[in-house]
Amino acid sequence: MDSINYWHWFIAGVVLIVLEVFAPGAFFLWLGVSAGVVGIILVMFPDMGWEAQFLIFAVISVVSIALWRLRLQKYPTLSEDSTLNTRTKEYIGRVFPLTEPIENGIGKIHADDVFWEVSGPDCEAGKKIKVISVDGMVLKVELVE
Repeated sequence: MDSINYWHWFIAGVVLIVLEVFAPGAFFLWLGVSAGVVGIILVMFPDMGWEAQFLIFAVISVVSIALWRLRLQKYPTLSEDSTLNTRTKEYIGRVFPLTEPIENGIGKIHADDVFWEVSGPDCEAGKKIKVISVDGMVLKVELVE
């Protein structure tokens, strides 16, 4: 067999779409769709050479991926949870007892089974502090009266 048939493209399309399930990112999805489109074009024009088939596949793949990326830039996917993958932001507004005193602006709290470094006004251990912001992995706090 020295030519590529439409069903080769359909199989490649299915394999690429299944690959997208295991490596999500909408990259293999568009390659799979492009392979399917080439398969449909090949059904309509069965005498097309393999060079033209690969050229069409490449062009459709690049264009579809570029259009998808442009769409994502214009309409980004919004998460329902704004603190997803930003664990420190979950603590903003919460009140904790100070585990270690804040000395020279640095102390520690114990929150959700983790010790966190905090920065704020000097005060002794046991005082209630409120997390007001985050700077990297350091929680900025203020004293609760």
